[in-house]
Amino acid sequence: MGRVSDNWERLVRATLRGEQHRNAGQGPERVSGGIAGAVPPSLGRATNIEAILQAADEVEAEDQNVARILSEQAYSMAQNLDPNSNGRGVLQFKTGLMSIIKQKLAKKDGAPIDRGRDVEVLKNFYISYKRKHRVDDIQREEQKWRETGALSANMGEMELRFLKMKKVFATLRALAEVIEVLSQDAAPDVGMRIREELSRIKRSGELMPYNIVPLEAPSLTNAIEVFPEVKGAISAIRYTEHFPQLPDNFMISGQRDADMFDLLEYVFGFQKDNIRNQRENVVLTIANAQCRLRVPDEANPKIDEKAVTEVFLKVLDNYIKWCKYLRIRLAWNSIEAINRDRKLFLISLYFLIWGEAANVRFLPECICYIFHHMAKELDALLDHGVANPPAGCNSENGPVSFLEQVICPIYEAMAKEAAQNNNGKAAHSAWRNYDDFNEFFWSPACFELSWPMKRGSSFLLAPKGRKRTGKTSFVEHRTFLHLYRSFHRLWIFLALMFQALTIIAFNHGNVNLDTFKIILSIGPTFAIMNFAESCLDVLLMFGAYATARGMAISRLVIRFFWCGFSSVFVTYVYLKLLQERKNPNSNSFYFRIYIIVLGVYAALRLVYAMLLKFPACHALSEMSDQSFFQFFKWIYQERYFVGRGLFERTSDYFRYVVYWLVIFACKFTFAYFLQIRPLVKPTNIIVDLPSLTYSWHDIISKNNNNLLTIASIWAPVIAIYLMDIHIWYTVLSAIVGGVMGARARLGEIRSIEMVHKRFESFPGAFVKNLVSPMNKRMPFNRQSSQVTQDMDKAHAAIFSPFWNEIIKSLREEDYISNREMDLLSIPSNAGSLRLVQWPLFLLSSKILLAIDLALDCKDTQADLWNRICRDEYMAYAVQECYYSIEKILHSLVDVEGSRWVEKIFREIKNSIMEDSLFVVLSLQKLPLVLQRLTGLTGLLIRNETPELAIGAAKSVREIYEVVTHDLLTSDLREQVDTWNILAKARHEGRLFSRIEWPKDPEIKEQVKRLHLLLTVKDSAANIPKNLEARRRLQFFTNSLFMDMPPAKPVCEMMPFSVFTPYYSETVLYRSSDLRVENEDGISTLFYLQKIFPDEWENFLERIGRLESTEDADLQESSSDMLELRFWASYRGQTLARTVRGMMYYRRALMLQSYLESRSLGVDESNSFASFPTTQGFELSREARAQADMKFTYVVSCQIYGQQKQKKLPEAADIALLLQRNEALRVAFIHAEDNVKSDGKLTTEFYSKLVKADGNGKDQEIFSIKLPGDPKLGEGKPENQNHAIIFTRGEAIQTIDMNQDNYLEEAMKMRNLLEEFHGNHGLRPPSILGVREHVFTGSVSSLAWFMSNQETSFVTLGQRVLASPLKVRMHYGHPDVFDRIFHISRGGISKASRVINISEDIYAGFNSTLRQGNITHHEYIQVGKGRDVGLNQIALFEGKVAGGNGEQVLSRDIYRLGQLFDFFRMLSFFFTTVGYYVCTMMTVLTVYIFLYGRVYLAFSGLDEGVAEFAKLTGNTALDAALNAQFLVQIGVFTAVPMIMGFILELGLLKAVFSFITMQLQLCSVFFTFSLGTRTHYFGRTILHGGAKYKATGRGFVVRHIKFAENYRLYSRSHFVKALEVALLLIVYIAYGYTEGGAVSFVLLTLSSWFLVISWLFAPYIFNPSGFEWQKTVEDFDDWTSWLLYKGGVGVKGDNSWESWWEEEQAHIQTLRGRILETILSLRFIIFQYGIVYKLHLTGKDTSIMIYGFSWVVLVGLVIIFKLFSFSPKKSSNFGLVMRFSQGVFSLALVAALCLVVAFTSLSIADLFASILAFIPTGWMILSLAITWKRVVRIVGLWDSVREFARMYDAGMGMIIFAPIAVLSWFPFVSTFQSRILFNQAFSRGLEISIILAGNKANVQA
Repeated sequence: MGRVSDNWERLVRATLRGEQHRNAGQGPERVSGGIAGAVPPSLGRATNIEAILQAADEVEAEDQNVARILSEQAYSMAQNLDPNSNGRGVLQFKTGLMSIIKQKLAKKDGAPIDRGRDVEVLKNFYISYKRKHRVDDIQREEQKWRETGALSANMGEMELRFLKMKKVFATLRALAEVIEVLSQDAAPDVGMRIREELSRIKRSGELMPYNIVPLEAPSLTNAIEVFPEVKGAISAIRYTEHFPQLPDNFMISGQRDADMFDLLEYVFGFQKDNIRNQRENVVLTIANAQCRLRVPDEANPKIDEKAVTEVFLKVLDNYIKWCKYLRIRLAWNSIEAINRDRKLFLISLYFLIWGEAANVRFLPECICYIFHHMAKELDALLDHGVANPPAGCNSENGPVSFLEQVICPIYEAMAKEAAQNNNGKAAHSAWRNYDDFNEFFWSPACFELSWPMKRGSSFLLAPKGRKRTGKTSFVEHRTFLHLYRSFHRLWIFLALMFQALTIIAFNHGNVNLDTFKIILSIGPTFAIMNFAESCLDVLLMFGAYATARGMAISRLVIRFFWCGFSSVFVTYVYLKLLQERKNPNSNSFYFRIYIIVLGVYAALRLVYAMLLKFPACHALSEMSDQSFFQFFKWIYQERYFVGRGLFERTSDYFRYVVYWLVIFACKFTFAYFLQIRPLVKPTNIIVDLPSLTYSWHDIISKNNNNLLTIASIWAPVIAIYLMDIHIWYTVLSAIVGGVMGARARLGEIRSIEMVHKRFESFPGAFVKNLVSPMNKRMPFNRQSSQVTQDMDKAHAAIFSPFWNEIIKSLREEDYISNREMDLLSIPSNAGSLRLVQWPLFLLSSKILLAIDLALDCKDTQADLWNRICRDEYMAYAVQECYYSIEKILHSLVDVEGSRWVEKIFREIKNSIMEDSLFVVLSLQKLPLVLQRLTGLTGLLIRNETPELAIGAAKSVREIYEVVTHDLLTSDLREQVDTWNILAKARHEGRLFSRIEWPKDPEIKEQVKRLHLLLTVKDSAANIPKNLEARRRLQFFTNSLFMDMPPAKPVCEMMPFSVFTPYYSETVLYRSSDLRVENEDGISTLFYLQKIFPDEWENFLERIGRLESTEDADLQESSSDMLELRFWASYRGQTLARTVRGMMYYRRALMLQSYLESRSLGVDESNSFASFPTTQGFELSREARAQADMKFTYVVSCQIYGQQKQKKLPEAADIALLLQRNEALRVAFIHAEDNVKSDGKLTTEFYSKLVKADGNGKDQEIFSIKLPGDPKLGEGKPENQNHAIIFTRGEAIQTIDMNQDNYLEEAMKMRNLLEEFHGNHGLRPPSILGVREHVFTGSVSSLAWFMSNQETSFVTLGQRVLASPLKVRMHYGHPDVFDRIFHISRGGISKASRVINISEDIYAGFNSTLRQGNITHHEYIQVGKGRDVGLNQIALFEGKVAGGNGEQVLSRDIYRLGQLFDFFRMLSFFFTTVGYYVCTMMTVLTVYIFLYGRVYLAFSGLDEGVAEFAKLTGNTALDAALNAQFLVQIGVFTAVPMIMGFILELGLLKAVFSFITMQLQLCSVFFTFSLGTRTHYFGRTILHGGAKYKATGRGFVVRHIKFAENYRLYSRSHFVKALEVALLLIVYIAYGYTEGGAVSFVLLTLSSWFLVISWLFAPYIFNPSGFEWQKTVEDFDDWTSWLLYKGGVGVKGDNSWESWWEEEQAHIQTLRGRILETILSLRFIIFQYGIVYKLHLTGKDTSIMIYGFSWVVLVGLVIIFKLFSFSPKKSSNFGLVMRFSQGVFSLALVAALCLVVAFTSLSIADLFASILAFIPTGWMILSLAITWKRVVRIVGLWDSVREFARMYDAGMGMIIFAPIAVLSWFPFVSTFQSRILFNQAFSRGLEISIILAGNKANVQA
């Protein structure tokens, strides 16, 4: 174990070493050495052993005896703490430590050790060590700095000094602690002096762990505490004399004054770390609220009452609403009656309750209940003079503990209920989930729980055995009926419209009174369907009757009887009306009654609908207190705590109403003319047909007007009628989304050429949108303040540091090279040069082109200038070159030379003004001048040396000669030559003998720039070359012109957190990961080098390596190796990539803050140099502090503690990320085993937050004990919930672990956060939706399809959902939440097991139900990784579809479906579960159509009916099947995609992209995806079983084996495809089509396409899927898997038997078995139909024939058993058995030949029989699996398994055979590669090398 420990140390140290090299010079690093780093967590948590051992290592070189004393003390502490070494790793640690002590003793060479003098030795060493490091002097200096406020003076020196002092203080502290322990027996005065010294050392702020604000002790390295708003907030919570007196023995932690939190800790027993955590949270929240009002006065900072009230009302908003809903008094009388201190007390109390509530945080109203009682106790307490703990958190004998007394009882009740769910397999109705517990507090009955809580309350009652405790207000029964119950208004509306349109169609479009009376039949339909919904309410409430609120039950009963009565009454009156209609002499009495009843009912419904749903009337209904009105309102719509006020402002309402009216107009026009009307005539003919001849034994249809025939024709049309509304929705959303995108100015800049053309306008747009007013007043160019600067120049000066930082980030990410960085960077534009200086990539080669124009010019000076000005950037280049040369020459030369320069330029200026340039200058000599200037600048850009100075002087003289004697015309040349001053200097040799080398930064920048201007000859069109760099610059520059709120200064912006949950995904690729090869010899590194060749070259350039560098060369350098790991990780979906991206927020804020120059004790005149520079902004204490105050990043690494204990590499990688990112915080759950006093082993759980300290180790900041294991529900939301308490700010961005961010986008975060204060409807936004860019779509076609599909949804789709439809929810990724809104309402996700498997979307549901508002914004984007292989995509889509299946059952969907107005409900349905319902209907249409056709074929009616009516190919069926086919192949999925392409790429590129997608078989992919979604959605609703599927986010360019694909898709796709194929074969064999084969093909094209897609897509999209060698290997692997016997512990990946057992696991319940049985019985039609079609049976339709077919089937089964029987008893018997089987088989063949020869049985009949018996066999197999227990009891299970194996073998062979045949042809594999990797080929990548493998290269 000691070796393992050493290896772990080596691993961490190796990981960190490269980083230390990188950061050299920033301060000393202290890495735990030797045994200090191996302290077990159980010891390290309770003691300071680690610090003592570190101190021992530190002082060993100075005094070995002191090191020995410290080590022995550490061992003694470990022994006292765990004498039996029970803790994990304790024994190994003690053994290792003892061996180190022995080594130290051995060094004494046997000299005696006097341990009695140890204390004296330590004291003396302590004093000398302290004196040596000037500790007292430095502390006095620190105090002086603090008192004078000169914090920013000598900042760099001070920081370095205090980083060094950290180590000294840590050593002194360890020494003092050991002295204190060893001096326990010393005299009292000595002990007192030691304790005082220890206290003084401990109070050093640099040693106290803190998160953001050092509240426990001051810190000189953190400027945040100097901000006046922070000082004011700390002062606001300080303890005053008015508060109750704390007891004398109460200890105040750290070096601070007592505050409100100390009182709350004492009286309520909150944990110390919870107190510390929430103290910081409240301080930051109050300080930030104050900042937005005004920054307080520095001299006397105070917090305004208004700031506190704002926070108070926001934090307690949900509590106030809860009290109002339950009609109870608030814990305070009125907001005016409580002062600022009381408000702060209540805010603090709420946060403390929430911070320690653990899983109870998912119960927001439970927290309101707890807060209500504790606030009352606090109120009473504050009126007393002495603090005494109240009853609520007091225990009888133990200490005051909020956790033990309040949270633990609730947690234990929830944990016991969660245990009932059988790991997610139990029915939802069998146990109470989080929502059930929370909804208990929606009723006044919750106060029966009392306070302190009664442990015997029904709320806390644990379930006993199988007996349920009862749901609260909703029961999630697993049934499709929820779809009808939740959205009954939609289904009733569609049914009524269908009924009305059908009646009109059957009356030939004549709408007269008679027709009108028939149309009125919709009345009974409506009443009966409404009654059906009320019946479902009653039925689906089963399981909650005993515990639900009495009012809720009363409403159900009243509605049930009312709907029942009204349906009976309306139906009765209508039947009377029909009787009356037949009587021509009636007085229409019932007609009038019916009209009055319907009219009154419709009027009442309309009035209530308007009052409850119509925005303008809603306030009226809220104000009405009439009990009669309230009663009917309650009957019409149930009253919940959530879901009240779900209405929007009138303008928004009308927008989405018009949207849906357009859809209805299109849908019902299409339905009437193309679906319903064409079927009227055929239906009438069939009904009136005489008795038709059935070719089978008919049971139902013959005597019922051919009922099933009509049903088979109408059924597919009705199926499409129900789902085609989604088609119209998709088309209209694409149009509306496209128009909205165009209006938002998306896609204006869509190419790098457009970036070039519009670059001039970028600075102005940037300043307008992204620069705060504070920064717009930036004091640039102070040197020439008298000169009024041009506005463009000012904008460019502000823009340049930001743009250059963006370019620098692109270089750091290796998207551009060093040269490209130089060309893309903008000069500072803040020097004395008056014109705007643009980046060189715009001006490259412009000077050379201008000279060519000048040389060719034969016209006037004005003509030349006009030609130059046609290219505006050429004009800029010429002007800049002219002014730069003048300025540079002036700076270089002495007095005489300066006069020459002045004279030359004065003459040129005069000639330009006089239009005589061509007269004064000989332009033909310009190239010569240019050559001399280039030589000079080439020297000046280098560092000065004597040789270079001589060369530069010579170059200036050459320029003088060329200009004077060549460029100037003769007259001017003579003037210059004969100028006395110059002539004298020239004769004396002084002229240009010495030059002034450029020292001024501005001149140096101009020299470098001029040199590049004169030398760069490349075209700018290809800069940058990298496609990703181009895309990012295009999007960023485009977004500058989009509407966004103006940016606030950083100090006034809204603070926010970013939050990422992490489990065990890849953090950072290890060296071994990068080099390990797959079966083709391809390593990840090789793959990345080929896919990103330009980025690889840029990486090598960045680390100073040549392009030819081999991988092995990089391994020689640890720093290069670490850089390589990061380079590869930044191209995968890793945590490292996400962390880097999110930390750009901090970098952007630091940059913005630095340039805004918030002054802290610094004179503002010195805050800028002559022009703004970003150099060193990351080291600015003020900028860092300001960024930390506004931004927090927490990664919730749930099992980081376990990873550390197990020494996993992921832990070392996370530690490395912490080291590289000082603002990164990692939260994790720590489990600790403890032995209780009674000897029982218990596990305690802690929620911990760590950061990196200066020693290369984790520093624990907070450790909050939890009531138990936090994972009661789904893993991800529980992971988020435990860590959310460590977030800060008013907003929180949820980021998944596969996301990325960019610096340029991070700069827009200030603008985005201002949207929370924008006008987006009736309510302020609660969630801001953000656009995503999918970065994984660049290589394979599948990744491209997925990327395009995802992009169209996250842009165009969500744009329309947010406005006009107002139903955008939260879809999981980069959305920004209003943090305080959500944490007080249950958090940012829901966590109940299985039902909340799609946890993210429930945050959107919850936010909407609680009167939130969700918007969408597209001027900012976040990167997102997606799955790139077909198997990954299928797993992901299966997970999402399963999640949607669970959503159908959820109360959130039910409430939104019930409480939205009708039109918003439609939008909500079709964009959530309705999408999956329509997907499923698309597939079901195929089944309905084919089973209908097969019925007609088998019954013989298709031919019989065709003789009377031309039914085949009728318009309605064509319309239905065409619509189905277009949906199936993904045309309507592609419509929004195409619109997105048009908008953002342009029309031509959009058309090209769409055609390319079709050629790459995207239709096959979309058809396949259709099957995935249908299977998992349907199966989840039927059986459950939805679960999180880890898709593995690696790079997928590997071949997937046939068996793996078969396992994954067998039941979801292959079985269904073969069933459809069977139906098609039967239809073509026995069906009748008038047009013959062509007509058949056209009619069944979509079905055949579906069959081929579902069977072969996994192999078409499988790399090397048609390569012969792979195919052979796949076959061997598949047969091995198929024949391998299963067993205990054998996984399905290895054995067919194990896999087969796993595939049946979803069938758990009796209800599921009954449904499976019903579904399986459909296969019976095959045998029943085919036996009557055999030649053998002739025209006999007796039922006996069918009975005989079963006898034959049983016989075949017996024969199969005989042949498969293999005896095990004796070899002799086996020989006899095999002989008998052979004889029997020969006899069987002979008998079959005789039967065929002498009876009517034909060969075709034999094949038909196979066709009949295969489906029947599958049906029997399905029934046997469904009723598995019964079959096992009977003893037939082994036989069933063998039959199943045979079926899977057969299915596998059917799929495998075509693949094997195609693999014979090499061109097929080539063609497939082209289809799969077209994106890579089009980028010129070496994909063929990747596919072929690297083994040949390695061998060579």
